[in-house]
Amino acid sequence: MKTAWMFPLVVTVLGAVYVLLFHSFEDEVKANLPSQVQTESPEAQTVSGPLTVEVLLQRTYLDGESSQEVIYETIWSMDDFWAAYADWQLVDQDLSRIIFEQEIDDISPLLKVNGYFGLSEDGILTIFNGRPHEDQVIQSFYQIDVQKLESNLLKKLKEGIRVETKTNYQEVINQYKPYAIKK
Repeated sequence: MKTAWMFPLVVTVLGAVYVLLFHSFEDEVKANLPSQVQTESPEAQTVSGPLTVEVLLQRTYLDGESSQEVIYETIWSMDDFWAAYADWQLVDQDLSRIIFEQEIDDISPLLKVNGYFGLSEDGILTIFNGRPHEDQVIQSFYQIDVQKLESNLLKKLKEGIRVETKTNYQEVINQYKPYAIKK
């Protein structure tokens, strides 16, 4: 029969795939979750399957806001896992959790949805969550000399200037910077 040679070939290929996937995985993973690790001796640990870890992603935006996202990753290949987070900075890791952080070169989603520039009671250029009269401060910048400020610019700040994009955010900061009180 002409297909008799296929069975040993399939077994060989499956064995090679197993060795490539799991042997290198075991070599790279020194510690694991307790339910997945079987300790034979204090020095030896074997992995009984893929590693599942909690991944905490911390993002910090230009406006000072930060967010955290928790996801659970099943790691089949350490190389693939680290490649997936190449743009992130490793902060901490332990047996069951890895913390990454990333600085985002953009304004936060909160600011895009409900951010307004305005003046605090002290005359400080401030971003508010909502209109300035609601007093929910997100970020403060510098004190403005309201005596030198043009009346139309002061009126805009009192009403609140909507912030929707990074460009808009930077334009407003730069527009009011000449009126900053220098200490």
